[in-house]
Amino acid sequence: MTSKNLKELYREKVFQSLKEELNCNAMQVPKLVKITLNMGLGSAALNDKKQVVEAQKALRLIAGQQPIITKTRRSVAGFQIRAGWAIGVKVTLRGDAMWNFLQRLIFIALPRVRDFRGLKHTSFDGRGNYNLGLSEHVIFPEIDYDKVDRMRGLDIAITTTAQDNDAAYSLLEKLLFPFKNKFSKQEG
Repeated sequence: MTSKNLKELYREKVFQSLKEELNCNAMQVPKLVKITLNMGLGSAALNDKKQVVEAQKALRLIAGQQPIITKTRRSVAGFQIRAGWAIGVKVTLRGDAMWNFLQRLIFIALPRVRDFRGLKHTSFDGRGNYNLGLSEHVIFPEIDYDKVDRMRGLDIAITTTAQDNDAAYSLLEKLLFPFKNKFSKQEG
């Protein structure tokens, strides 16, 4: 799989395979729309403003483009936050940047996760989108482990044009996503 990228795989094999499997026309074949990466910092961002800058640098290295800072929309007295405070960073990838990130995620980053046994097939949202969370952002080779001040989690949302979970699962499975066995009894 190293000689071909995922975008070429989709064009050459996956598209036609999905068209036949779902018995639909070419415009209805599911495809990837975007990938959104989010790093929520929570109270760490409130206590130390440097954490936002460090998270932004890390996400820029992982995604290959400049992330934006997410801010609170309203004040919540119970959490001791005010409207407009920075609480995280996010970036949306489309086009070639999306395909490049997806390839690095599947073939480089996920195999580096300790005790990795596959992705859950139950993390679909009912509308054909897939979400996964990583507890450590250092699994990406762009991050230098020695320069990391703290471990940060990373949420990844993969948006597709699929109408339901089964079509989206079929799309991602054909794009070589490392899912757990769909019929295994252990789901955890």
